[in-house]
Amino acid sequence: MRLQDKVRGALIGGALGDAMGAPVEKLSAEEIQRLYGKVESLDIPHFRVKSRTHGKGYGRFTDDTLMVILLCQVYEELGGHLDAYAVFPLVRKMVFEEIWVPEYQKKMPLIERLFYPEKYIFLSNCLANRDPRSGGVGNMVNCGAAMYLSPVGLVNAGDPEGAYREAIAFASAHQTSYGLEAAGVYAACVAAAMTPEITVDEILAIAIASAKDGTKKAILSILNAVPEVKQPDDCPHVFHKALEPFSSMGDDLQRSPEKIGLPTDNYAPSRTKSIEELPMALGYIAYYREDFHKALAGGVNSGRDTDSIGCMIGTILGAWLGIQAIDPKMVEQLVQANRYPLTEIADQLTGTILRIQETDQRKAEALHTLRKQLCEEVKG
Repeated sequence: MRLQDKVRGALIGGALGDAMGAPVEKLSAEEIQRLYGKVESLDIPHFRVKSRTHGKGYGRFTDDTLMVILLCQVYEELGGHLDAYAVFPLVRKMVFEEIWVPEYQKKMPLIERLFYPEKYIFLSNCLANRDPRSGGVGNMVNCGAAMYLSPVGLVNAGDPEGAYREAIAFASAHQTSYGLEAAGVYAACVAAAMTPEITVDEILAIAIASAKDGTKKAILSILNAVPEVKQPDDCPHVFHKALEPFSSMGDDLQRSPEKIGLPTDNYAPSRTKSIEELPMALGYIAYYREDFHKALAGGVNSGRDTDSIGCMIGTILGAWLGIQAIDPKMVEQLVQANRYPLTEIADQLTGTILRIQETDQRKAEALHTLRKQLCEEVKG
């Protein structure tokens, strides 16, 4: 399979999962079933505002995908691998450039759309002038960095360890603790999925090998629970139960005045906790394997942070199976709903990946020659 097909599959698959999950985000699995029966298409209204033209629903994707698009632009601009200081060109794009935001149906700075933990990128690294290598310290610990780091995995295609290191280095300007760890493991999974002829079990094994602390335990717990699933509708209950010791997210994701000031360790740094989105995505990939659309629908219908779960499933499976696994009619509908030329964006990233990997190859060859000379001098 061509690199181009796998990059297209990853970016478009992630956007599709984001768009499918967006209108039901924050609902429980039971609420989704009661209101929708089952979400399997892009023709879904938001559970609150049922507009065909504005807000979430009807195929419009969210900040998950918009941040991916900006990060692709950062790679194109820098022409090389990222570290924490690469947050500054990202911030310039977030704050000072207007882009089309499908939910609002207008061009605007993306920072005006972002959830508060993603706005923290600007607050911490620019307004507060933190060292970007610790810029994520103090942020709400969530999946906000992991959700858009698929380009890191794609640029490091076939090198999960390199993807993990680069994701941790870059996302340290945005996240901390298990939010940062999830970003590294997610990038490693995407890089692994880009490897020719890799199996789904090998991708999952790389996720486990890459992960640390609570993230590793959460992934192991959910993968060990997969055999307990007797039928597809059991997945949300089985998977959420497996994640209980590592996540306090629960079904109630609505912010209310009654919650203000209550003592809690939720979303605070911890070595024993994990975000839910990545383990959930891996659980559905383990259960449905190469069935792209069933895995995507399963993750979206599991409830809670449905757009990010869908985004991660779509990206990893899209990178593994390629664009051929995705229904062309859904791709067309996705492009029309959002007005972004996703295939062109993916192809431009493919060109960037090839240039970066060619540079990496030259550096590796030069280093190999140097080390060979040093070894010969020692032996001599």
